[in-house]
Amino acid sequence: MCLFTWENGPGSRGPTWVRGAVTVGGQARAMPKERLAAFSDGVVAILVTIMVLELNVPHEPTWDAVRPVIPRLLVYALSFVYVAIYWNNHHHLINAADRINAGILWANLHLLFWLSLVPWATAWMGENHFDALPVAVYGVLLVLAALAYYILQTLIVREHGPDSPLARALGRDLKGKVSPVLYAVAIAMAFVVRWLSLALYVGVALVWLVPDRRLEPLVRQTDTGSGG
Repeated sequence: MCLFTWENGPGSRGPTWVRGAVTVGGQARAMPKERLAAFSDGVVAILVTIMVLELNVPHEPTWDAVRPVIPRLLVYALSFVYVAIYWNNHHHLINAADRINAGILWANLHLLFWLSLVPWATAWMGENHFDALPVAVYGVLLVLAALAYYILQTLIVREHGPDSPLARALGRDLKGKVSPVLYAVAIAMAFVVRWLSLALYVGVALVWLVPDRRLEPLVRQTDTGSGG
């Protein structure tokens, strides 16, 4: 994304294009990423709050009263893990980036849009005790969120360049490319063996729970540089 600026002063060449920058007092500066990170953190916190508020409290202190709530508790736990995974990876990705641009801002909003539907899909699947259609729709939402994250990551890498430390740290991103394929398989299986679909959702989440340390050295290097 390029922004149109005007150079003033003797010898100025008139209008120029500045990539990934905003202008302050006629000077081009890199877009700050802190507001993007803070806004995203706030949205994620609200999503988790909405999901937990959707849980029904048993009205009696008996196991019979708890039993109907168990499906919603289970799907809440799964959705919480997925939201936490996205928040963790998003945190590392944004912190590892040196700068952002307007395209990245929109891609981030695109990701947050799909994540904002997680509470709705969670409640629907739990309310209907893992029926085929809600399970399939949950998978569709996971596919769209994964694609949105991939777009965000791709735009950030493009802004920094294919030979940047960020691009080298991300590498081939095999997990990011395989996950949507597994979600697609789970969507199809929801109408055949829905429990296999749920097992695939859980399996992918467990894979992403394994610490991904590709960006951690770059984040530490960025933090050290900004602190100095």
